[in-house]
Amino acid sequence: MIESRCGLMCSQCSFRETMGCKGCVDMDKPFWAESCPVKSCCERKEHMHCGTCKDFVCETLHAFAYDMEQSDNGARLEQCKTWTKETKPDSGV
Repeated sequence: MIESRCGLMCSQCSFRETMGCKGCVDMDKPFWAESCPVKSCCERKEHMHCGTCKDFVCETLHAFAYDMEQSDNGARLEQCKTWTKETKPDSGV
C-alpha cells in the first residue's frame, strides 16, 4: 500500500496521531507547511509516488531524504523502490 509520495512510511510516523495526519496521499495540504515540494511535483507529474518517476531520485527528493530535520537516511528512497516493484506502472494519481 502506498502511504506517501516520497516513500515515508506514514504508519510509522509519530505525527500521524499527534497531529491527526492522514498522510500526503489523503490530504490536499500538509499540516507542516503551505505545500510540500515533493508532493506537489509527484502529483503534477501524475505519479502515485516518486519511485515511478523517470527522474527518480531527483535533487528535491534526495535533499528531503537526507535533510537535517526530516532525514531518514534514505529509507524513504528504498521504500519507493519497493513500492515500484510491487505495483504496475502508474496510470495517474
